[in-house]
Formats: sequence, C-alpha cells, structure tokens
Amino acid sequence: MLLKHLQLFSAALTSSCDGGKVLVFPVDGSHWLHMKILVEALHSRCHQITLIRSSTSWYISEVSPYYTSIQWRSYQDFMTSFLKTSLEIRRKSSLWTFTEFYSNLFKMVHENHQIVTKLVSRIFENKTLIKELNETGYDLCLTDPAFPGGLQLANYLQLPLVYNVRWFFSGEAHLAIAPNPLSYVPALFSHNSDKMDFFQRIRNIFYHSILIYMHYYVASPCYQPLCDHYFGKDVELISLVQKADLWLVRVDFTFEFPRPTMPNVVYIGGFQGKPSKSLPSEFEEFVQSSGEHGVIVMTLGTLLSDLGPELTEIFASAFASLPQKVVWRHVGKRPATLGNNTMLVEWLPQNDLLGHPKTKVFVTHGVLAIPLIFDQYDNVVHMEARGVAEIVDNILDPEKPYKQNMLKLSQLHHDQPMKPLDTAVFWIEYVMRHKGAAHLRTEPYKLPWYAYHCLDVMAILVVFGLLIIALVWFSCQCLITFLLKTKKSKHE
Repeated sequence: MLLKHLQLFSAALTSSCDGGKVLVFPVDGSHWLHMKILVEALHSRCHQITLIRSSTSWYISEVSPYYTSIQWRSYQDFMTSFLKTSLEIRRKSSLWTFTEFYSNLFKMVHENHQIVTKLVSRIFENKTLIKELNETGYDLCLTDPAFPGGLQLANYLQLPLVYNVRWFFSGEAHLAIAPNPLSYVPALFSHNSDKMDFFQRIRNIFYHSILIYMHYYVASPCYQPLCDHYFGKDVELISLVQKADLWLVRVDFTFEFPRPTMPNVVYIGGFQGKPSKSLPSEFEEFVQSSGEHGVIVMTLGTLLSDLGPELTEIFASAFASLPQKVVWRHVGKRPATLGNNTMLVEWLPQNDLLGHPKTKVFVTHGVLAIPLIFDQYDNVVHMEARGVAEIVDNILDPEKPYKQNMLKLSQLHHDQPMKPLDTAVFWIEYVMRHKGAAHLRTEPYKLPWYAYHCLDVMAILVVFGLLIIALVWFSCQCLITFLLKTKKSKHE
C-alpha cells in the first residue's frame, strides 16, 4: 500500500512539473534583478529556462541552478562615465547645458544600442545556434525591451513574446502600445504630474517631442538594418515591439498616475516584494545601537553606487552631522569626512533593513530622493504626488506624514486578489498554454502611421468637402451668370 501511495505521489509530482521551455533575453543591471525573480519563479514551476547573457555581464551569472546560459561577448561598462558626465553638466544652468545633457544622453543610448545590434547580428549569423534554438522547441521568449535584441530574436524564431517591462527603447512602456493623451499623461523627463496647467502641457509636448526624436533618430536607426535584412524593408522596429503577446509592466496604480491601457497589459508592480527577515548580526547590532533616533539607509542601486569623490565627501560630511546611524552601500574609496555614525558596506540586506522598525529614512532614487539620471526624477514626482517622498529635503520632519501616507499606500497595494508575482507567472503560463495571446493584442502595428491616426480618412473627407464647396461655388457662379444674362436679354 505504501509503495502504491509513493507511486501515486511520484506520478502527481511528475505531472505537476511538466513545464515548458522558456528562452530569456535579459537586460543587465537592475533590470536583471527584476528578471531574475521571474526566472526563479518559473523554474520553481518546473519550466526549463535558457538565458542569453554577455560574457562581460555585471550580475547575470554564467552558471545557475535556475537556467542554462548561452554566452556572448557584448555590453560595456558605461554607467560610471555617463553618470560622471551627467552630474558635471547638471551643475551648470543654461540652454547650452540642456543641449549638452541630452547630447550626452543620446550619445550613450546610441552607442549601447549599437552594441546590442552587433550581438543580435552575430546570433542571427550563427546558423548552428539558430538551428539549435529552433530545434529546442521553445514555448515563448521572455525579454526586456529596454534594448530590443530579445524581441528581434523572438520574431526571428517566431516565438510568442512576453515582456518584463518598465521602459522600452524610446520611452515609457505605454508609449508603444496605448493612447497617451498629453493633457494628463506626463512624458518622460517632463517632471510633470497628471495635473498640468497650460504651461506644463506645453512642457509635456516638448519632452514628448524629445522622445519622438530619440525614437526615430537615435534608437531605431541602429536596429532598422536588421529589420530590413531579416524581416523585410516594410517592417519597422516599432511594429515588432507592438506584436508582443503580453506586457508584464512593473508598475502599480497605487503610485502610477491613471492612464489608458490595453487588454494584454498586466500590472505586476511590487512583484519583487517579500516579508523582511532578521538582520545578520553585524547589521542588527549596529541598528540597535541607534537608540531612539533610528537608522538611515542609503543605496543608489546596482549601477550608480559610486558618486565620485566630491559628492561622496559631501554626503559623508552631512551624514556625520546627524544624530541617526547610517547604513550606506558604497563602492569606492572611503570618504575622509566619514562619521562614526556611518557604516559603509558593499552589500546590504535592503529588504530586511527597510522592514526593520528602527529604519526612519530610505535615501535612494525615491522617498528621500537624489534623482540622477533617466527616469529617476519622474519617479520621484509620482512619489511626491502621493505625499511619501521629497527631493533632498528634511524628510525627518515629524509634522509631515510620510510614514502614515506610505502605510496607506501599502494597504492599497496589498489589497488585491493575487500576489503580483503569482499574477506574472499565471499570465506567462497562459501564453504558453495558448501558444500566444493574439486575442488580447490590438493590431495597430499592421497599419501605416497615417491610417492609425485616420489621416487618410480625414484627407478624403477634406477633399470631398472641398469638392462640394467648389461645386456649390461653381453652381452659384453659373446661376448668377445665367440670371445676369437673362436680365440683360429682357432689357434689350
């Protein structure tokens, strides 16, 4: 009987682990930290994961219990130099500074898109690899469209496509798939909220125009030759972006401003969240020594941990003057002005520190915010609008209800039928089960731009209108001429 039960359990275990095959084309840095969570969740559901990585990757390991990797040499460490240049430019204030900042941004974006283009081209030209990928029989491709190499590969292999996305290569994810009324949807870099006066709407249109320029003149030209060669000269890169079956968007409307969306967009904001655990002993001892003043946690993420010597000394000196203890994730030379109240670490248990009752302030790209590059300023605007963040201000002011506001937003975020990670896994498996999700996808990518905006219809209506006006005018002229001739004949 026991043997029979064991056999039944074994059969049930085998059937529950009859997973699919997923090809993952990630983006490195903080984007990978989000993708890794999905990869691990899919592995726990017995799906086989194959991942394409760069040999110079910052965080994506070549060997992992969760996936098999295919390695290519690509990507470069550009963030440190880009951040340094951006900060130097921002210290100035002029029209030339503005031009210089965006010139630096466009240059960095263009160079890195070119690197990804070379990677994708080498993959396409490797017939042995392409044959192996085709013969493996993947059920879908999971990618991040911030760099569109993955979506090009998925289209080349004709695989159902799922995005783990916040940004695509020319802006915020919704810009590629959903209507974006500029009257209340803030454009990236605009620093606007969803409540805009007349001048803010002008600003919104201006920054939206910058994104359009970046799309057509900075990013797309890098990939269009590949599209022309492998998919046909009539196929634009944006049409491949819009063909995706599912968009797992890393936002939550607890923080995001309301906006139009689409049926194949699934929101998984907060999917990386998990309950805090006990701190390692060295951190717990330091945190407890803070007394009634509590602890400040500072980390600037995975790519921007080194602010350079000048800014580092400024922060170290400021922290030294505070009564709070400070845990600071810092990579680089130890600042000379560092106080005894500050603990420098190359790694910190961020989730567990943030869940600790003695943590008073989180200094990062939000809450007490030091926005540096990309979308960070706009993210803080979202947080400020909800009353839970400031941009380098006195967030310890007891009269400002940051904590109460954050607790209220936390309740709103957690009040949902499924955990965001479970939602993400469900919809990925949904696409696998149904070999895509074309019924959820709109088809604007098949339309030329003038048809999408109904400009052809409007042009025809205008032409017909002008013809009718011309016909009426001509008829009136003829009638007047006839009447004049008739009157003249009678007088004669």
